[in-house]
Amino acid sequence: MKMNIIRRDPFRELRGLQDEMTRLFAGMAPLSTEDSVFGAWQPQVDIFEDKDTLIMEADMPGVKREDLDLTIENNVITLSGERRMEDRRESENYHRVERSYGSFTRSFTLPRTVDTEKVKAEFKGGVLTVSLPKREETKARKIDVSFADTGTKTIEADAKTVEASA
Repeated sequence: MKMNIIRRDPFRELRGLQDEMTRLFAGMAPLSTEDSVFGAWQPQVDIFEDKDTLIMEADMPGVKREDLDLTIENNVITLSGERRMEDRRESENYHRVERSYGSFTRSFTLPRTVDTEKVKAEFKGGVLTVSLPKREETKARKIDVSFADTGTKTIEADAKTVEASA
């Protein structure tokens, strides 16, 4: 009985996939240097809370006051604006431009616990800090509970616990 040895190439399928991807992207125009610098920027945002306030901090170095817009509508806070490249001189030869410029928009859905009428914002040192106070009815409060055999005892409860037990 004669056996044939069949050699198998495990990377054959991967090379085929690579060839297909190369053909797919070959027809696309590459991004120009200007496209990669302008319009590719979004400020980085941290959102955290304490017992009374939800706080949003956004890093926006180089953004001017007149180029910044902050709105709240239907419990969505939207931060938009533009960081412009200043003093761009055609006669100078830039060796490297790594900072991104252009328009940006970031939107975040706020929890219903935020009192949108009392929002405050401060821009200092390239950081926008937005304080979103919580509504009074959603803050944790102490509730007196009377026990039939031992008298009254005060316990901590938050608004969710009170609503669930009511």
